Amino acid sequence: MGGQTLFDKIWAQHVVADLGNGTALLHIDRHIMHDLGGPRGLADIEAKGYRVRNPELVFATPDHAVSSAPDRTEDTNPIGGKFLRELRQQAARTGIRLFDLGQEGQGIVHVVGPEMGISLPGATIVCGDSHTCTHGGLGALAFGIGSSELTHVLATQTLVQRKPRRMRVRFEGAPQPGVTPKDLILFLIGCIGAAAGTGFAVEYAGSAIRALPLEGRLTICNLSIELGAKMGLIAPDDTTYAYLQGRPFAPRDAQWDRAVAFWRTLPGDADATFDVEHEIDVAAVAPQITWGTSPQDVIAIGDRIPDPDKAADPDRRKAMAAALDYMGLQPGEAIEGTKVDWVFIGSCTNSRLSDLRAAAAVARGRKVAAGVNAWVVPGSEIVRREAEREGLHTVFRDAGFEWRQPGCSMCVAANGEQVPPKARSVSTSNRNFVGRQGPLARTHLASPAMAVAAAVTGAIADVRKLGA
Repeated sequence: MGGQTLFDKIWAQHVVADLGNGTALLHIDRHIMHDLGGPRGLADIEAKGYRVRNPELVFATPDHAVSSAPDRTEDTNPIGGKFLRELRQQAARTGIRLFDLGQEGQGIVHVVGPEMGISLPGATIVCGDSHTCTHGGLGALAFGIGSSELTHVLATQTLVQRKPRRMRVRFEGAPQPGVTPKDLILFLIGCIGAAAGTGFAVEYAGSAIRALPLEGRLTICNLSIELGAKMGLIAPDDTTYAYLQGRPFAPRDAQWDRAVAFWRTLPGDADATFDVEHEIDVAAVAPQITWGTSPQDVIAIGDRIPDPDKAADPDRRKAMAAALDYMGLQPGEAIEGTKVDWVFIGSCTNSRLSDLRAAAAVARGRKVAAGVNAWVVPGSEIVRREAEREGLHTVFRDAGFEWRQPGCSMCVAANGEQVPPKARSVSTSNRNFVGRQGPLARTHLASPAMAVAAAVTGAIADVRKLGA
């Protein structure tokens, strides 16, 4: 037998029963819930006469439906208030730990899990949200689940899954100045397509990945679902362990030493093989910006908007034409210089402290252009507090950004926070789908630095030209 990949090792360690035909019953180590899926799932198991099997392994926090307004209350978004109260009541009744508004631990589930040490290398982690793959940046096997699966996990702490194939993407070399993890993963999606990862667990490797700080690795894994893959992983290493040590729910003392010794066994064996492999020359990547309504509709900031007539595949040609019509763009035009109305810095992709530091470095000493609405939404209460200790909120406010409270906010538009119809937004989030940020909203995905460049110039801009 050949060696095992990181994915193979974690999968094998969690198989409760082999069900045949490539499926297995897996033990789930951590279940993280938010305010939209959590109340429904808990109500469902109660209605069916079940109990929460392992409440100590379930963590909940409001993020999707709560307002991010600076002076928010639980009812600033009335629908969100209803969900939050239901979540509070059910968490208290079942013994699930809830991180409520204003508490350390509240925030976007995929920011909170790693920063609290809830998410750990080698763990299986699920949440009723497709971007659960984010936690794979720690070396976890993490994936989103549907409503019936959520009920199954609550009642049994297990889940039936079909074993995916394995893909490895190697990012090799050193990035150009101004190129971030967001640019790397968008470039990959643009190269191989938004369906290339379907049916795969994707492991990201190579010298450029090893050089990334942990929060950059989380950004890479966050967009695995935009590649079509439920699961994205990066092998844990000393960077991972340094990030986790001392986190509230991470192992401590002798347990820490035992945990690290185990985690060091997780990276794939030297002779492990993958079903598909890709390699990206990082030095060839420039800052990226999307032009259409799929993350694969992406180009370098200096490129021109592609012409659908040059696409060989007729379905692709039709999709490109529809995307350009929706976005109000013309083929052959330069993307740089396109006027913008909104800028959103936030989401589970790019709302961590390192993201806000990078954004503030560009915003410092500059002003948001006239006519542009610009928001900064920290990913968690911990991020908000630390950013304010560092004075980042003052940098943003002085530049004309609105500094808001932690939550998903305008990424998902489920909380009343939307880009107006036909307004153009540069967003650090992960999806530019039709209507994602509001009905008829036009969304361009970019890194935090590129988003600030758009805010202060009033147009899609190359941050490198600002000298930042």
